[in-house]
Amino acid sequence: MDNSSLSPLAGGGERRCGLDLATRVARIAAALRPSSSRRRPDARRTALRAFFRDPQVVVGLVLLTAILGLAAAADWLYLGDPLDTVAQPLLAPFENPGYPLGTDSLGRDIAAGIAHGARTSLFIGFVATAIGLALGVLIGGVGGYFGGWVDRLLLQLTELLQATPVFLLVVVIVALDRPTTMRISLAIGLTSWPIVARLLRAEFRSLLQCDFVLAARTQGFGDARIIFREILPNALPPIVAIASMKVATAILLESGLAFLGIGDANRISWGSMIGDGRELLRTAWHLTVEPGLALTATILSLNLIGDGLNDALNPRLRGESE
Repeated sequence: MDNSSLSPLAGGGERRCGLDLATRVARIAAALRPSSSRRRPDARRTALRAFFRDPQVVVGLVLLTAILGLAAAADWLYLGDPLDTVAQPLLAPFENPGYPLGTDSLGRDIAAGIAHGARTSLFIGFVATAIGLALGVLIGGVGGYFGGWVDRLLLQLTELLQATPVFLLVVVIVALDRPTTMRISLAIGLTSWPIVARLLRAEFRSLLQCDFVLAARTQGFGDARIIFREILPNALPPIVAIASMKVATAILLESGLAFLGIGDANRISWGSMIGDGRELLRTAWHLTVEPGLALTATILSLNLIGDGLNDALNPRLRGESE
């Protein structure tokens, strides 16, 4: 089964290699240049300009930068363990100048929890995404390049995982042992690669007959070099575009686990703060709303950046032909 049509970011024109054999052979000499597998510099500059000129991207970058700065400065802004009791329980926001966002039912500083929780949530989001992308690129690239029984086997494995509810599978993996931040990241990463694999497989299959790949084979390059030096750089744009959205999904999955009490008990996160405050939602709404707003702002910023990357890297949306 050819899933090349699955790629939502597949471009048109030469990159899809819809040329007859005579035309491809006539142009093979130009493809022998080392730079033939790279995107044109003017195309890269156009994509970057389109990305940074998008108002939604600017908003997303500002929000994400602020959240990353808060996470980086958490130890400097809020000394000590954010899980320690520091004041009277259930202080309302701005009731005590020393605790502007109030305290929770155990007297813990909510502002400190949000700052330190940003570290946990962002760490899990980025590490889980890196694991998922690495597995997806490896499995999708190998299957799309070699085809045959290897492709069929990997495609069946991908479809099997896609048919399994992701959150349920993550819960099962995490529950096998004591939940830790790294184990949660690994569990989310191990369940998030199928979409990446299918997307990259489609990109590989659409690029296999391109001139620069035929030129690389003519020069006697090995499979590893063709995969990682020739095809992969041209297949990465759609993967880059969905990476930020995968980070957002991983953060939401971690929040869901922490909300259910399956998070790392030694690390505070936004999900655990929301879960702790759900029973007092009517009388102490700030316990849930404040970490919820931090979570919402992070997910919004990542989605805005992902949409901007999609628009900038997709030649159909930019109105240019690569």
